[in-house]
Amino acid sequence: MAAAATMTWHEELATLVGDTGVRLPAAAGGAAPAPNSAAAVGGGWYGEEEEGKVEEGWAQQARGFAESTAEMLRELGLGVWDVAAQSLAGAEDSELARRLRRPAAAAGKRLSFMNEYLPEDRDPVRCWVVVAAVAFVALLGVGGGDDTPVEQPKKLYISPPNAKRFQLPDGRHLAYEEKGISADRARFSLVAPHSFLSSRLAGIPGISSSLLEEFGARLVTYDLPGFGESDPHPGRNLNSSALDMLHLADALGIVDKFWVVGYSGGGMHAWSALRYIPDRVAGAAMFAPMANPYDSKMTKDEKRKIWDRWSTKRKLMHILARRFPSLLRLFYHTSFLSGKQGQTESWLSLSMGKKDKTLLEAPMFNAFWEKDVAESVRQGDAQPFVEEAVLQVSDWGFSLSDIQMQKKEDQGVFEFIKSLFSQAEREWVGFLGPIHIWQGMDDRVVPPSATEFARRMVPGATVHKLLDEGHFSYFCFCDECHRQIFSTLFGTPQGPLNPALESSEVAPEPVEETSPAYDEEVAGQEQETSGVA
Repeated sequence: MAAAATMTWHEELATLVGDTGVRLPAAAGGAAPAPNSAAAVGGGWYGEEEEGKVEEGWAQQARGFAESTAEMLRELGLGVWDVAAQSLAGAEDSELARRLRRPAAAAGKRLSFMNEYLPEDRDPVRCWVVVAAVAFVALLGVGGGDDTPVEQPKKLYISPPNAKRFQLPDGRHLAYEEKGISADRARFSLVAPHSFLSSRLAGIPGISSSLLEEFGARLVTYDLPGFGESDPHPGRNLNSSALDMLHLADALGIVDKFWVVGYSGGGMHAWSALRYIPDRVAGAAMFAPMANPYDSKMTKDEKRKIWDRWSTKRKLMHILARRFPSLLRLFYHTSFLSGKQGQTESWLSLSMGKKDKTLLEAPMFNAFWEKDVAESVRQGDAQPFVEEAVLQVSDWGFSLSDIQMQKKEDQGVFEFIKSLFSQAEREWVGFLGPIHIWQGMDDRVVPPSATEFARRMVPGATVHKLLDEGHFSYFCFCDECHRQIFSTLFGTPQGPLNPALESSEVAPEPVEETSPAYDEEVAGQEQETSGVA
């Protein structure tokens, strides 16, 4: 029996399929095995000598077993596939197939838009079967196998409520925060609506109080409805968003016109202010403003360039917001509404460039991000986030081309023919103040093609292209960048106003503003400047 115990799995398998000559002795109290049996066993595998032979280890045996098992499963799968193919031959004429044909065709038509993201040379049916199978395996968590303990994410700390709030005419309360110069000494006032998964705490991340003091600027930020400490507003739209900014300015004593600051997803709220309350806005400072990827005036090439820069998960989020917004709740509750900390790019389905990755790994940005997100999800309700996501991909109620429009005049036949042969000045209406757009050329969150579309729709906008900059790297925690921005907007710093000196001076007579006119040649010219981070 000692000789039999040294058999490898190859030899044991051979005993099952053929007579190898091995003869086990009868159970007789320690009797020696038969000579022919010992010789057969001693001959080893394929007759090699046992002497000097290295016994096969458990790892090789496990590998051989796995390979054999995989081969058997493959053969089994091929057999099942053949049986299924033969069984389903002619099934399209069965009663069950006839009953399911119409519902299946309707469901396929409804979901056919998703085929746009599949390779053109692939069968959609087989592709989606593979996608479903992979998704099922991913949900099961197959392939873990690693017993190494994983550090659990920390819980999100939400501080006690401490925001300033005021009551809107409809009874809602809006939370806000002020930085910089006081209202009576401010030379410039800026109002900044925040982006998705953010709050009033963001504003211009890392902006220094000394810079605001130097330019005499007052920065006002606020929580969008349902975010932070602001009350929700069911059924809100971009028109109501502009009115909230107007009421905020009035409540805080901003008598003169104010600047709007729109960063990323907050850009659509800044655009709404230019559209609905242009008489109260002095100018706009945009930073990679989000465009509606489904805008009807966007060309196919512009749409393609935007969608190609996004990750697959981000595309899925936009599709769900457009088609099935109710499903967004599930994703939100398993990510940033789970009560635990997480990564920016994971929660927002973002792809990052080199500079953005470097910034996001900095401790200062992480501390800011955790605090801002915690304030954003304070109320724990997914509805405001769903509303914000749906607003981004739905009809805004206006087009960017409505920001600046050519004035329509009733012309007779003679005037019309004359205008064809003369270069008469074109009178524009709408918001005619300065619009500055800063765009990182390595931005993969809001691609540069989105800004190109905005400039095409708003010919009076000035675009600042930032080479090698991403979505966060220029706007967040960059003192030199912030100084460049303020110098572009306000010129040479003049400090805050002196109320006593201002009151002693005689107020000059008001000067009537003239609207800039754009002719066809000027409207088509490049209005871009290069910025250096």
